Amino acid sequence: MNAVGIVLIAIVAIVVIALLWAVGAYNAFVRLRNLVQEAWRQIDVELTRRHDLIPNLVETVKGYAAHERGVFDEVAQARSIASAPASGPAEQAAHENQLTQALGKLFAVAEAYPVLRASENFQQLQSELTNTEDRIAAGRRFYNANVRTLNTRVETFPNNIVAGMFGFVRAEYFETEDPAVRAAPTVDFGQS
Repeated sequence: MNAVGIVLIAIVAIVVIALLWAVGAYNAFVRLRNLVQEAWRQIDVELTRRHDLIPNLVETVKGYAAHERGVFDEVAQARSIASAPASGPAEQAAHENQLTQALGKLFAVAEAYPVLRASENFQQLQSELTNTEDRIAAGRRFYNANVRTLNTRVETFPNNIVAGMFGFVRAEYFETEDPAVRAAPTVDFGQS
């Protein structure tokens, strides 16, 4: 075999290896994009569940605290905004934060009515809402982990070349603005 043949085989081998790598990188991007979309759909399911629980909770509290009309209207408006389609996770997170703040006010109203707090219906709805909030938080962690993986892959070399060629872009994180979630826990061992 002559030198030209060896060089030609080497070039073909390099091209084949580069193509195989590009196909593998593309497939990895598709897999990550699909994971991010699936994780978002799971969050959407839990957000819908949350939005469906809220009217029942409001009606239960209304029966005990009919004069708190402003709070009920605020919860209803925040729920309406949060359940409307958003342009992306960041906008959805902002809407959910407004709803969380409105729910906080609703629960503050409920605290003023001991009979309401003792109501089995109210306790069940509050428990279901808490459970749903926990599932949303778990979904948010799963989603954000997949977003982190995708974003890292989109930004790192040489994968960023394939990402740019095929239009793979960074995904948005789904973050909370809830002060209760962001606040550092307080530890108090008390004085004896």
